[in-house]
Amino acid sequence: MPRNLDIALLRTFDAIVDAGSITGAARLLHLTQAAASLQLKRLESVFRCQLVERGRRPLRLTPQGERLLAQARRLLRSNDDVWAAMNAPEFAGDVRLGMPSDLVRPYGTPVLRRFGRAHPRVRVSIVCDTTGRLLDMLGRGEIDLTMAVQIDCAQHGETLRTDPLVWVGSRDGDAFWRDPLPIATGDDTCPHRPVALKALAEAGRDWRFICEVSSFEPICATVEADMAVSPMLASTVPDSLRILDDASGLPRLSAFSINLYCRRSAMSEVAEELARHIRAQLSA
Repeated sequence: MPRNLDIALLRTFDAIVDAGSITGAARLLHLTQAAASLQLKRLESVFRCQLVERGRRPLRLTPQGERLLAQARRLLRSNDDVWAAMNAPEFAGDVRLGMPSDLVRPYGTPVLRRFGRAHPRVRVSIVCDTTGRLLDMLGRGEIDLTMAVQIDCAQHGETLRTDPLVWVGSRDGDAFWRDPLPIATGDDTCPHRPVALKALAEAGRDWRFICEVSSFEPICATVEADMAVSPMLASTVPDSLRILDDASGLPRLSAFSINLYCRRSAMSEVAEELARHIRAQLSA
């Protein structure tokens, strides 16, 4: 006799993996932590196996959990496609989204996954660059909307969340002890760079550049190799790196705003819908 799976349980499991914790998943799904934990236990009871290794940081799936994840996401995608086809407006067309490269993995991936499921007929083009250049492109009408990392939010923008700027190093490295301090940052348009250099100057710490690029991946590779340390937003730090605490001797850095800017004229319905998805993801 066929048995039916509870889509809500699978969605909670998917959210736990996306968020990296039960607490984070509860926020995404607007549940209490206890309710999200109970749904995970119910799903484990259905399959009679443990899906998540308890007490591990970062979260790690068991082999059974890994096997379920791809199947669960396929079912959720099909479920969401049906709902989108029957209930969602028939959005179609193109939208151009600007995004600094360090925001793509933690924020861009979940936004684009959910938007793509809800509106499969929309083609989203991603433009990665530094905040200053992206805002210039938006002003010229080359993109429809952009996320931006700034100390403050300029007029016509909206702050979606704030995030502390932190020093990041290799998990087992000691680059932060070297003198002069080796640094990997974005190029001269990077908003993190002047803040970090000012803090080092005020602390009387000498430094030298090891890497100056506008792409996040080369910076991460340089830091992971213990060639340098880097200032990064706390929410963007990859699992392969670690946030350096006060024991590193590095000065504390200020918080940044993650902002959203949209075209001030002729904003398409498709772009408005993508902006709505971005707001929902970052507010969670």
